[in-house]
Amino acid sequence: MSLARRASAEFAGTALLTAAVVGSGIAATQLSPHDVGLQLLENAVATALALAALILTFGPVSGAHFNPVVSAVDWWCGRSAHSGLTPRELAAYVPAQTAGAITGAVLADVMFGRPAVAWSHHPRTGGTLWLAEVVATTGLVLLVFALARSGRTNAAPAAVGAYIGAAYWFTSSTSFANPAVTIGRAFTDTFAGIAPSSVPGFVAAQVMGAVVAVAGIGWWYPDAARAADQVTVPRLAAEEVS
Repeated sequence: MSLARRASAEFAGTALLTAAVVGSGIAATQLSPHDVGLQLLENAVATALALAALILTFGPVSGAHFNPVVSAVDWWCGRSAHSGLTPRELAAYVPAQTAGAITGAVLADVMFGRPAVAWSHHPRTGGTLWLAEVVATTGLVLLVFALARSGRTNAAPAAVGAYIGAAYWFTSSTSFANPAVTIGRAFTDTFAGIAPSSVPGFVAAQVMGAVVAVAGIGWWYPDAARAADQVTVPRLAAEEVS
């Protein structure tokens, strides 16, 4: 499987995921303009279902990471067993995911007749939100590696979608848990947006969550390195895709 093909799958998958997050947020505010709780529910359900579908779509090509912290932990944990992403692959995945997220936010804005790029004025800052991002990201990465280590990656679409959908509600930050999507959401001044000035704090908290997850993986799944190639979904051999 060529790296270009895999990186393009990460770009497309992250773009569609971000479009689902932003687009469903816009639709929710239009359909339920006076009920913020219902808006969040609509946004969460659409995001969870879209994420599950996108993992099924792109998992066989790239692993369906759609998330720089998942890719970075995959590289870090797989080093000793020569599995997971290589540094060259990681260097291709992360920019593709980030560019995809920005593209997805712009796409959602255009689909709903809004300015293609409008910086968000929705501040999201403070210790409680940063802590929530640490928790959300830690849980997501642990889930992904637990599925890989236990040979249950077939459950990844449903499990990861369910986790993100639930984390919308049990975290005060509504669980961004993804640096690329966080950056993308700064480009839309809508329900799902985040002010550019709030992005660094969220990304730092997500990186911290990844570090905590690495410690947890090392303690609970000490031989997880051998399963790094199975994150998030086992990639098919080139001849299988062909």
